[in-house]
Amino acid sequence: MADNTEATKNETDNGEQKKPLEPVPATATKNYTWTGADGTRINYTATAEMIPVRADDGQLIGNMFMFSQVSDQQDKSDRPVTFLWNGGPGGASYMVNIGGMGAVRVKTDGMAHLTGVGEVEDNPYSLLPSSDLVFIDAFGTGYSHVDPNYDAKKVWGVDGDADAFTRGIIAWLTKYGRMNSPHYLYGESYGTMRNAVVYRMLGEHGVGVAGVTEQSTILDYEPTLSGEDAYYLGMFPVYAATANYFKKAGVGVDQYEWYDKAFDYANNTLARAITLADALPADEMKQIAAQMSDFTGLPADFIESKGLRIELDTFRKSLLKDEGKTIGRYDTRFATYAYQDVQGDNEFYAGEDPSYDAINAAYLDVYMKMLGDMGFHGYENYEGLSLKVNSSWNWTHQAPGTMGSDQVPNVAYDLATALRRNPTSRICVLGGIHDAATPYWNVRHDINKLFLPQALKDRIEYHLHSNGHMLYCDGVALAAAGPELKAFYDKRHEDQAVQ
Repeated sequence: MADNTEATKNETDNGEQKKPLEPVPATATKNYTWTGADGTRINYTATAEMIPVRADDGQLIGNMFMFSQVSDQQDKSDRPVTFLWNGGPGGASYMVNIGGMGAVRVKTDGMAHLTGVGEVEDNPYSLLPSSDLVFIDAFGTGYSHVDPNYDAKKVWGVDGDADAFTRGIIAWLTKYGRMNSPHYLYGESYGTMRNAVVYRMLGEHGVGVAGVTEQSTILDYEPTLSGEDAYYLGMFPVYAATANYFKKAGVGVDQYEWYDKAFDYANNTLARAITLADALPADEMKQIAAQMSDFTGLPADFIESKGLRIELDTFRKSLLKDEGKTIGRYDTRFATYAYQDVQGDNEFYAGEDPSYDAINAAYLDVYMKMLGDMGFHGYENYEGLSLKVNSSWNWTHQAPGTMGSDQVPNVAYDLATALRRNPTSRICVLGGIHDAATPYWNVRHDINKLFLPQALKDRIEYHLHSNGHMLYCDGVALAAAGPELKAFYDKRHEDQAVQ
């Protein structure tokens, strides 16, 4: 009888010929010293590596790119390790690294567009004094590659992605003997949705999580659907803050005072009007439109003509129209020259954002140089933002305690479930008043709807700053958030003392 062992090895489960494995970039390490603003020095080792991630049956899912910065201190018994990522969902993790949480960062200059050659500094606001850091690229982004014999669609979705990250984290913890360290998660944008599910999944794998930081949070995707009431309510305080910044409304009023006033107005007045829609009496519609005009700087009759429902792109195009400018989505304080009508395609316009353009090239160029200086040679292309991953994403998700799998995910239930199961853990929510991508009003609303007991509410803290979507672009906000994050990590000592 012929020996078919080799042939069997070279076939997939459905009989197809296996594709050859691609070469995996070699690990690179380098020793550095971080110096803080007060002269504090931390010696650390940076490692760029590909971590193999496997399914339960041992099949290779792919190799996940992880960039770590680990303190050289010998006793790591109480040294936290934080896993960090951006969103997208097709975004790699370089921004949250080189932007604001890593040991070094690209300096920003207010709302100015950065040149292609970024200026680098030891990051005075880094999390490194509080924790070792591991930045992870999602599969299909950065240098993280799905194995050619594995169906990428299995990991390009809410649940498959979270499962892959959970496995990747466990693989890293196992490799470096850090299973008994305090574990933290830090996510931005879609990364906050990933946070919630990974938080739950890690617990189900017996891995404790001490804390979760949600920066620029989105937990429920329903407000992103056309015509959803919560969309307009969430956007309204952002519109008001932006109008205040450009001196179109609330001139002379403190930015936070103006934002809070708009936030309360959304809750106590606008919510009723938006919910009633065209059942709102005509005289009341006119009155509300005038009040919204006072907050946002848009003409009252224009607001009334829109039924009080102002889309973000409408606001972006309208606020500075007389100046021939349009404003950003990630950070509404950024402005650029308006497009002519011939370039007025809505889908194209929605993706154009001066607040992203201002930083992306400088961030990515510096990151690539840093990896090169370490001696890490990745694949030919680093996918900073993969539109292929975005367009292929499977949004179905069955939240714990619900029937069926929703097409529009709400992971607030995952967050609540994980917190109930692990009531010694903590959650830190960071928001920005100029963030129109993930408005702060919505995350407060989403968590309020969970009706958590007070003991669990006390484990969640909220911090609001002047930034837009990317906290790290705003030096003032980053400086303010730094002590808050340090205090968040230090609270584990309080919890240990109580126990």
